[in-house]
Amino acid sequence: MNKTLLFVTVLVIATCGLIYELIVGALASYLLGDSITQFSTVIGCYLFAMGIGSWLSRFIERGVPQRFVEIELGVALVGGACAPLLFLTFALTDMFRVVLYGCVLVIGTLVGLEIPLLLRILKDQLKFKDLVSQVLTFDYLGALAASITFPLLFVPKLGLVRTSLLFGLLNALVGLWSTWLLAPVLAHPNRLRVKAVVLSLLLVVGLVLGDRLTNFSEEHLYADEVVHATSSPYQRIVVTRGKRGFSLYLNGNLQFSSVDEYRYHEALVHPAMVRAGKVERVLVLGGGDGLAAREILRYPEVKTLTLVDLDPAMTELASGYGELAELNAHSLADPRMRVVNTDAMEFLRQERDTWDVIVVDFPDPNNFALGKLYTTGFYKLLKRRVAPDGVAVIQSTSPLYARRSFWCVDTTLKAAGFWTLPYHALVPSFGEWGYVLVAHEGTLPRRPLPEGLRFLTDDTHATLTLFPMDMGPLPAEVNRLNNQVLVHYYEEEWRRWN
Repeated sequence: MNKTLLFVTVLVIATCGLIYELIVGALASYLLGDSITQFSTVIGCYLFAMGIGSWLSRFIERGVPQRFVEIELGVALVGGACAPLLFLTFALTDMFRVVLYGCVLVIGTLVGLEIPLLLRILKDQLKFKDLVSQVLTFDYLGALAASITFPLLFVPKLGLVRTSLLFGLLNALVGLWSTWLLAPVLAHPNRLRVKAVVLSLLLVVGLVLGDRLTNFSEEHLYADEVVHATSSPYQRIVVTRGKRGFSLYLNGNLQFSSVDEYRYHEALVHPAMVRAGKVERVLVLGGGDGLAAREILRYPEVKTLTLVDLDPAMTELASGYGELAELNAHSLADPRMRVVNTDAMEFLRQERDTWDVIVVDFPDPNNFALGKLYTTGFYKLLKRRVAPDGVAVIQSTSPLYARRSFWCVDTTLKAAGFWTLPYHALVPSFGEWGYVLVAHEGTLPRRPLPEGLRFLTDDTHATLTLFPMDMGPLPAEVNRLNNQVLVHYYEEEWRRWN
């Protein structure tokens, strides 16, 4: 029995085990939102299931090597199939959470069985202290390898479905080579080899058809035809096309529809641009689709426009995908434009410049990673970067569907020291949508709107700050980094509508 190869086996199965955990957590956060909750519950259930597996291993008294190989093949089957199964379940049934945690419990239990059985197989080969230290060392090294390569290599290059199938295949191959490593102590090695080969072939077929499986599930997730889809280290980007135009989704959440995005972006940009002391230097945080930039570049006075978006895949799509580049009027190719792919909070911390206008166009605060960009800490950084006679504007979710969330944003901006002017506009794809204009003080100039707008006029502009009774102010806590109360408001309010 080759001890070195068995320790390599430990490394591989540890890597595979953590990869499955990360796949399920990432997929749950993509489809259900709130990545903190999804990863927390998935990791907790997975570790609990591993404990169950470790406890169950005591009842395996005979044929330990045989059971070890069978469990490897079981992990390969369930782990390899978990991502396509979950995508299809979400698209076609209402049983997603049941299947999600069922997969977690089954995979975790099987993975929990592996190490105790392997320790028992190796117990006659090494002293106990050496055995435990070496097995656990390779186990933890495998976990490190998985945690680094998953976000940096596998998700961007393969996507979740093919990553799942690839590591299932790797587990099946481990089971296959284990039939030779453990041949002297296996009762029926040839039967196991046949099972391993058949399973490997099935997973290879799945790998070849991986994109088709993803496309099939996404076609059932979205009302319109999926014409572009890609995964980055940060998000799943999907473009759909229907009779009325095309739409962009990030992690399943609609970002815009080409049929009415002009209403959203005109309302976002122009109230700030016409109230700033000057508009020579403009900063956009988020807005990687280039649509806010299109509106800003209507002003000939703009000398520099800096766009900061975390995901280079998004800004590359905005400049390279024909329909989107045409819709944003090729704004990212404008000579006045500078694109920076980095975290917006880090950008504000490191910069020392100020801007005449800052447009903050982040996705809604539906998880804690986004919620940090709506806190007093972020807004205080933002305040330092607004020129003395400058203004900023923040997209602030719907004051109708998420009323307390909207006013929480306003309350938080005031707590950060801003003067605020909340307003709203109707965007049919979203419903009533809210924004908050901020400045150092409330005395602001007012210049005419540019020509060529499709939604805003001087008359309609004046009505945006009027709120009906069902959208009016509500008391709300300040959103701070250590409480993220806005995320809780947001989840509670939108849950009533979805």
